[in-house]
Amino acid sequence: MSRTPPSGLRRPARFALLVCVGLAGAAGCLSPGADVPYVQTPSDVVTEMLRLAGVNANDVVYDLGSGDGRIVIAAARDFGARGVGIEIDPGLVAYSTELARKAGVGDRVTFRSDDLLEANLSDATVVTLYLSYDMNQRLRPKLLRELRPGSRIVSHDYDMGPDWLPNQTIQVTWRDRKSNVFLWVVPPKS
Repeated sequence: MSRTPPSGLRRPARFALLVCVGLAGAAGCLSPGADVPYVQTPSDVVTEMLRLAGVNANDVVYDLGSGDGRIVIAAARDFGARGVGIEIDPGLVAYSTELARKAGVGDRVTFRSDDLLEANLSDATVVTLYLSYDMNQRLRPKLLRELRPGSRIVSHDYDMGPDWLPNQTIQVTWRDRKSNVFLWVVPPKS
């Protein structure tokens, strides 16, 4: 599968984005209208996120801010699930769609150019996130409102705040780094 992103996101741009995030913080690197920079989830972390959520062939996995589509593609290819990627950048939507086709899962995944705060999530049984602490806080009421009880939410590196503790947390080592992966199960509606 090709790993070359759309022309606007080739390695120098990603490197510059990572340097910018490291030096100025994420807010200094965002383009107008964007809330979270494009940073890829490492493959090892993707696999552990899907394992932690217990993804299987009965699941519909939504990835909010799906970037190059790697999470929903892995969910379909490696776990037999169906997947939906929500991504605001139409170029990344087209790129993800092509990667899914090349991976042989184009019939089980879709990518939509949409604002993740506006997208309907009610079909999801699993939602994956690699956004930011602030974005997770903004999404939390929507997730609790739209997802059915028992649905799982998995986030790479960012939790949902001190008043909604995860059901489980694991640490994933990739290259020379460590990432936290958090799992929440949507509680019964009160």
